[in-house]
Amino acid sequence: MIRKGKRVRHQVTIPEGLPSDMVVDALMKNDVLTGTVSAPPEGSVMPQTYEVKRGETRAAVLERMMKAQTDLVAELWPKRRGGLPFTTPEQAVNLASIVEKETAKADERPRIAALFINRLQQGMRLESDPTIIYGITRGRPLGRGLRASEVDAHTPYNTYVIFGLPPTPIANPGRAALEAVLTAPPSSEIFFVADGTGGHVFATRYDDHRRNVAQWRRIERQQAAAPAGGR
Repeated sequence: MIRKGKRVRHQVTIPEGLPSDMVVDALMKNDVLTGTVSAPPEGSVMPQTYEVKRGETRAAVLERMMKAQTDLVAELWPKRRGGLPFTTPEQAVNLASIVEKETAKADERPRIAALFINRLQQGMRLESDPTIIYGITRGRPLGRGLRASEVDAHTPYNTYVIFGLPPTPIANPGRAALEAVLTAPPSSEIFFVADGTGGHVFATRYDDHRRNVAQWRRIERQQAAAPAGGR
């Protein structure tokens, strides 16, 4: 292997939407790295796969991750569309983190970004479930559904209670979520709800949204009533 110039390659993968506390978990679990590291500011890490060297410090790797995010935001910010309801790159990262956590479907990110932009422009609350969870667990999986008391809880991150953006991002958004927020397409949609397939159904009018919600409740009841292992 030495004669052929081959070497062992070590990697650390940070998935899109991972909160900073869990970024630290990923670094600490990698046994080729050394030293300890504290959680970076939320939203400051670029999610992607990084090649690392045996014996490299976790602090050095984290610094590279943060520089990659700083460089990406600096690249994308000047390309933003006009008329956005925020004025700083930090606010763009904040909204992108919410978009990232709201959907795993790539084709939905621009649509959800546009919807949240519409809500901000109209003075509506964002009403994003992931912001409630972040206020409870700092972004770690809740492991259960949200309770009514948690939806109504007054935390700085609960966008069912506060207006505007939460005080910090709620995760580390990837490039696609940032691009979706900065170049969101024109849209009049302001409502969305799960459709039972892993995606969402969208609406402009509240009456349509109520019908969509009623359909989602029917799907929930059917899923709850289905026998284990059923199709």
